[in-house]
Amino acid sequence: MQSTRTLRDKIFLILKGLGMGAANKVPGVSGGVVAFVAGFYEEFIYSLKKINRKAFLLLFNGRFNSFYRYVNGRFLGLLFFGMIVSYFSVSKVLDFLIEHYELYVWSVFFGMIIGSIYYINKDFNDWNYKTYISLAVGIILGASISFLNPATENDNLWFVFFCGIISVSGMTLPGFSGSFILILLGNYVLLLVDSVNALYDTFSDIFSGDFSFINNRERIRMLEVLGIFTFGSFTGLVTFSHALSYILKHFKSITLASIIGFIIGSLGVVWPWKKSIYIVATDGSFILDSAGKKVIKNYQRYLPGWDTETYYAIGFIVLGILIVLALEWYGQKTRKIK
Repeated sequence: MQSTRTLRDKIFLILKGLGMGAANKVPGVSGGVVAFVAGFYEEFIYSLKKINRKAFLLLFNGRFNSFYRYVNGRFLGLLFFGMIVSYFSVSKVLDFLIEHYELYVWSVFFGMIIGSIYYINKDFNDWNYKTYISLAVGIILGASISFLNPATENDNLWFVFFCGIISVSGMTLPGFSGSFILILLGNYVLLLVDSVNALYDTFSDIFSGDFSFINNRERIRMLEVLGIFTFGSFTGLVTFSHALSYILKHFKSITLASIIGFIIGSLGVVWPWKKSIYIVATDGSFILDSAGKKVIKNYQRYLPGWDTETYYAIGFIVLGILIVLALEWYGQKTRKIK
């Protein structure tokens, strides 16, 4: 019975990682919300906080078992494994769904954000003038970010490193979409499409015995960009986790109120009824990514009419809410078992 429960816990941890990875890649959706609603946000932050000087000393001294236990390696390992798998599987499915069923996909995400607001707010009772101000600030910041215009692409490695630090914030800050921030910084396609595709193509070449990519300067450059971006993401993940652990410990109510506000403000990003505005070159043609898709610059939002498509979209919004409620139920059940 114990081994069955352990296996089930491992599978669910991987599934949580899949969920976080998929959420992190979709603009407007935060992997941190998945962690918060599924009930493992605080353990996630606490485990990341353990990646510190003591952890590196254990690692460099060859005490691998002690290092593994100290940083909660089983938890982080399975979670990150799920995230990595997601980037090469679930996220590909999401790309397809967004391309062919954009309205319904955004409707599900919109419902999930609404469900997340309910989940975080339902047990929060410490409302006072400080938390109301924090709520208002969070809403204003979230809404303001939603309507910013994106910058142009920049593959300078220092800027790529900075993008890594910022993009990973979506994993640690519920409501703060790292992928949407990458769009605003102009590097979403470069870092989450082109460089990931370059890595995928490289693995495919290696497994097929083709090493000609070594002489492909563009491929090597993309791999270099991905490496720097990954290092920046790791740096940001550890840094944010230490800062958040301190903030949650000393200013928990203000932080939660800000998170609720930020998630409310982020509803503008995932509003289902919107038209994509694409980047156009000087000759009037559309800019395409490595997969041949038009690159989105921003969105033009509009109010829907009352037709069959709208009713379906509302149904998918309800589905999104139910997904979050199911995650909440599972999180509560898991905590009771433990």
